[in-house]
Amino acid sequence: MKTILIPTDYQATSLDSIHAICRQFKNEELKLVFVHVFKLSDSYSDLLMLSRRSREYEKVSDEFYRYCNVLRAQYPHIQNIQIDFLYGSTLSMFKDFIEHNDVDMVLESDSYTFTPIHQSSVDPGLLIKRSGLPVINVPKGDYAKMMLEQKAAVPAQQHEELLEV
Repeated sequence: MKTILIPTDYQATSLDSIHAICRQFKNEELKLVFVHVFKLSDSYSDLLMLSRRSREYEKVSDEFYRYCNVLRAQYPHIQNIQIDFLYGSTLSMFKDFIEHNDVDMVLESDSYTFTPIHQSSVDPGLLIKRSGLPVINVPKGDYAKMMLEQKAAVPAQQHEELLEV
């Protein structure tokens, strides 16, 4: 099984490259680890409550979850989709995260656009470069275009009925 680390802001458009990854590794089982990196706080109370934090999960859009389910249905070789947050922006913390999750490779940083979801968000690009992980370079798809194609595939009469509901 290949485990692929994918830096993300947890918006559905950050899943644009997944189709290309799935086509590239169509004969292998995949585990996709989506991660957003945060700078570790200097506050003792923040550090004590770190294991109980859940407010970051509120930043994961419902559309992201729906699209993950669509991807799992479309590509049965995706065995697991993991949504995670890394608290700490040092190389050693990043390497520990990679080792803990058995990451084999990372999505190339040009395939995504870093968008902070919090004031403590950190661009993982430098950590990725320094980690020494093999990098996957895939073309970025167009989520918006795909959604328009799906909408166009619904017959016009059925589309009108959907709008009325």
